[in-house]
Amino acid sequence: MKGGRGGGDSAHRRAPAAAGARLPRTPRFERQLPEQRRRALIEATIASLRRYGHEGLSIRTISAAAGVSVGLINHHFPNKDELVAAAYRHFNSELVGGMQAAVARAENTPRARLRAFLEASFSPPNLEADVLSVWVVFWGLYRHSPQIQRVHHETYEDYVRLLRGMLSDLLQGRRSRGSSIDLRLAAIGLTALLDGLWLEWCLEPGTFRPAEALELCEAWVDSLVRRLAGEPSA
Repeated sequence: MKGGRGGGDSAHRRAPAAAGARLPRTPRFERQLPEQRRRALIEATIASLRRYGHEGLSIRTISAAAGVSVGLINHHFPNKDELVAAAYRHFNSELVGGMQAAVARAENTPRARLRAFLEASFSPPNLEADVLSVWVVFWGLYRHSPQIQRVHHETYEDYVRLLRGMLSDLLQGRRSRGSSIDLRLAAIGLTALLDGLWLEWCLEPGTFRPAEALELCEAWVDSLVRRLAGEPSA
């Protein structure tokens, strides 16, 4: 048992604590409970989105999925929109985190890191049908939810910044005299290519293979490198 308490009758004959004595410190796991509950509610929200879509999503369906009372949800989130926005942030963070983990495992060169990111973009869980179904619900909420709009803006800027950093590392020292590239626009362009290919594959998987989508992205990056170096296009 944690704390190594003694056994026997002596454990039950302790004198009352003196007045003003310091109370026992609250166990660390108890202080973490609110955050654990928030995460459980967020995961229940994502599960409910998968199962019911936007039309069937309600505080009651989320509370049922989480196995908690409606009052507990209201204690942690002021309204459903804030809870769904938190779910959006978490869902995006989990997927991008998987891509960043792939980058961390790659060989320590700019090209290998970028390729690992691209490969992860066209690998599970990103290619799973459930992932698309959740994104479709989030996109449907975007127009009418300021909370979703705020989170989308923040996560999109983070994603573009991440790609911009990898492109900057790749293009370091490759610039020829008189050549220049707006790295932010380049990152936005690569983001659009990744998103477009991913969505097209999810809607029509038979059109092309994920490996072919990866080749298209690699060709786009090669073209960017040649342009900056002042080399003719292939």
